[in-house]
Amino acid sequence: MKVLLITGFLGAGKTTLLNRILSNRQGIRFAVVVNDLGEVNIDADLIRRNAVAGLDEEGQLVALENGCICCTLKADLQRQILSLAKGPYDYIVIEASGVCTPQPIANAISALRHMSGDFPDVKDAPRLDCITTVVDALRLREEFGLGTDLPSAEARRSDPLTNLLAAQIEFANIILLNKVEEVNEEERDTLIQILHTLIPAAHIIPCSYCDVPLDTILNTGLFHFDQLASAARWVSEMERPLKLSPQGLSFFPHATSTQTSRRDHTPISHANQEKHPDHAHAHDLGITSFTYYRRRPFSLARFDEFLAEHWPREVIRCKGLLYFAENPDYSYLFEQAGPQRQLQEAGLWYASAPKEQLDMMLAQNPALAADWDPEYGDRMIKLVFIGRHLDAEHLVALLDEL
Repeated sequence: MKVLLITGFLGAGKTTLLNRILSNRQGIRFAVVVNDLGEVNIDADLIRRNAVAGLDEEGQLVALENGCICCTLKADLQRQILSLAKGPYDYIVIEASGVCTPQPIANAISALRHMSGDFPDVKDAPRLDCITTVVDALRLREEFGLGTDLPSAEARRSDPLTNLLAAQIEFANIILLNKVEEVNEEERDTLIQILHTLIPAAHIIPCSYCDVPLDTILNTGLFHFDQLASAARWVSEMERPLKLSPQGLSFFPHATSTQTSRRDHTPISHANQEKHPDHAHAHDLGITSFTYYRRRPFSLARFDEFLAEHWPREVIRCKGLLYFAENPDYSYLFEQAGPQRQLQEAGLWYASAPKEQLDMMLAQNPALAADWDPEYGDRMIKLVFIGRHLDAEHLVALLDEL
């Protein structure tokens, strides 16, 4: 039994996509799991009005409410999937709440194969086939500062969802860039390149009203947890071994080489770049990324001032590890998406451990030993920046003063 997970903000078009799936004329029998159905009653009406294959409401529609399937309702989700997988269905479609992050849901579904006793053969267990994220082109344009008629920075900072939008984008096999009719062609091409830079391996499909052929999102075989978990640009850059960083080179500018899409339903990815040789490259649109790497710590006071007074508006996304001279034993995860910035404690550095314990860990972990610095140990600042028309040298100079 295959499972399609649909994620995206409320209003992006998830229910429109679900309605199109249920209105299929291919004879596919779908079972549907919807999170927070009670908040948007129109969803229930649409789903019930288009129920297929003679399935009744009790069997065909499952609503998991009063919680979120990426956290408090994960066990309920697993039980419902296992139950539906034993029913007369060909496919399970899950529409996540607009505030869900997809990775915990994917982890919960992937764990089903290890639940012995539910299926005689593990091959019969439900498996996640694809994660499709629906993105509102107009909202994406506003969140990442494109266009002209945008809300003020203060107004956008009051909306805490930009980081969530990035999390939904950065853990997806397919991204439907919906409502492209709301933006002009240049903005559309720029948004496609931003998406490709955030997650290079994803298939990007520009569309209106989620009008895409079913075979672009069903039976794709695209989902592989380990691959997707490291598919985001910032993750792949963070995992780059330090020995591949030439000594004395503080940053690594590179533009993505994926290309923009025509107004059709062809997914744009590395695999089909050659099909569209006439399209502009990412660097032609000014979308670049680079990694800032240093061993010495920042000053917390100077970093706060930098965020408040000198943060470049050209930065679309930044994420990585850093630490501060005021508390050098602790690492912090810094995350920025659009106007949202967040700093959270990420744990102790190995270098803070007692010597006897540290020697044992270094002996057991060759990768840790390979990246070890005689003065700083494993302490480092490593931040991945993605932006448009970035002045990387100026940004590095500012960071070096912190």
